[in-house]
Amino acid sequence: MSDYLIVGLGNPGRHYRGNRHNAGYMLIDRLLEAYGTSLNRSLAEALVAVIKDGDHTLVLAKPQTYVNESGRTVASLLRAFGLELPSVLVAFDELDLQLGTLRMRPAGGSSGHRGMRSIINHLGSQEFPRLRIGIGRPPGRRPAADHVLSNFGKGERSILAGVLERAVSCVQQYFEYDIQIAMTACNRPEES
Repeated sequence: MSDYLIVGLGNPGRHYRGNRHNAGYMLIDRLLEAYGTSLNRSLAEALVAVIKDGDHTLVLAKPQTYVNESGRTVASLLRAFGLELPSVLVAFDELDLQLGTLRMRPAGGSSGHRGMRSIINHLGSQEFPRLRIGIGRPPGRRPAADHVLSNFGKGERSILAGVLERAVSCVQQYFEYDIQIAMTACNRPEES
């Protein structure tokens, strides 16, 4: 049996639901749809669902702290489920990737993302897998903080829907095979 913790970063509350910063939450929602379940437990400041998929147990989680404070929740969930760092995958929005782009990595820095910085600080390590979901840079001189807290536009939502479907497949390949196979599928450019 292999256990995995899949964490999607986002801000709790209806006000933030369609925000770019909630791309990680949106991926968790798509995974829940794929497995025909919902978040049905509250644990360690997170809403969670525990799913059996063949030989794997998946814990899907949405921290209920704000994005910038996600670290304490991820650390608490790892302890609660007795998991090690390689078994966690954190999905989050990425300004430096254009909308429609995914990047999975086995480890790395925060890329300036405050939620990832919080997780790295609380875990004391950068050595855990992550899935960056591109949201693109803000147009013109719009501040990045305003951009990530704004909703995806109508035209962007169809691109987002496609990239989230690809992300679901990448996550499934991550736990069914390994991170290298998932990265090969996930990090390729989107076909036109």
